[in-house]
Amino acid sequence: MKTYVSPSQRPDTETVVAVGSFDGVHLGHQALLAQLKAKGREHKVPTVVYTFDPPTRVLTQGAQFLSTLPEKLELLAHYGIDETVAVPFTTEFAARPKEAFLEDLRALRPRALVVGEDFHFGRGRAGGVADLREVAREVVALPMHQLGGEDIKSTRIREYLKAGDVEGAARLLGRSYGAQGVVVPGDRLGRRLGWPTANLRVPEGKALPLGVFAVIARTERGPHNVQRWHGMANVGFRPTVDGTERRFEVHLFDFEGDLYGEELDVQFFARLRGEQKFSGLDELRAQLARDAEAARAALRDVR
Repeated sequence: MKTYVSPSQRPDTETVVAVGSFDGVHLGHQALLAQLKAKGREHKVPTVVYTFDPPTRVLTQGAQFLSTLPEKLELLAHYGIDETVAVPFTTEFAARPKEAFLEDLRALRPRALVVGEDFHFGRGRAGGVADLREVAREVVALPMHQLGGEDIKSTRIREYLKAGDVEGAARLLGRSYGAQGVVVPGDRLGRRLGWPTANLRVPEGKALPLGVFAVIARTERGPHNVQRWHGMANVGFRPTVDGTERRFEVHLFDFEGDLYGEELDVQFFARLRGEQKFSGLDELRAQLARDAEAARAALRDVR
């Protein structure tokens, strides 16, 4: 998938375009992408997603994000999109008048535009779906996607994650929630307890659920060398040792060696428990053994 940071970078050819933050690329977004791909086949032109980095609510409301830009691009490529224009969403960009945004879209020469019916743009959210018809003859505005009567939106997924409900988040995402991070050295407490962990550094602002979880971790150690492990993860502040900063620690079952400097992609499958403060390291060690047993059981049928 080709990626640009400005419409002016791509070739001067016709397209079909979907516009939005696409934070998390959840089931609602996937419905937009399916419509976009259908329009691409109909018009025989490339499919383009015009999106924002960071997502608009991160800048305007201080929200945490569900997907980093690399995670989002990987997901969009997975769902078969040809090109992405990921514009830097800054205070200056947000303050532009709606006419400037329409010029951006016009530069993409869209035969059709696909958006959510509540889509707004430009300073003060002055622009709406009706304005898009100045740019493209065909504008497809999809209603809010629902699942079981529940609106599928990034805000709701953040609420599930804040509550530690990774299964609720997965239901609206259409897949398990994931986080990518680089393995960095820690204080080796897990190793002393007999449960060594990979300590992940994730970008500031990435939404993470707190607690202990059954997970699957994946790393690419070369073009054709993808390795996967079942495991358990703790996300939290480690109250038993009076921790003060959030840590993201993953124990990989049946793994030996180290992963320092490598990137792990961790998928959350089930919450085992909330974070607890134990009376000491012996009690914590015993609980970790029970957590591992529970995680293995939760992942028994996951491949």
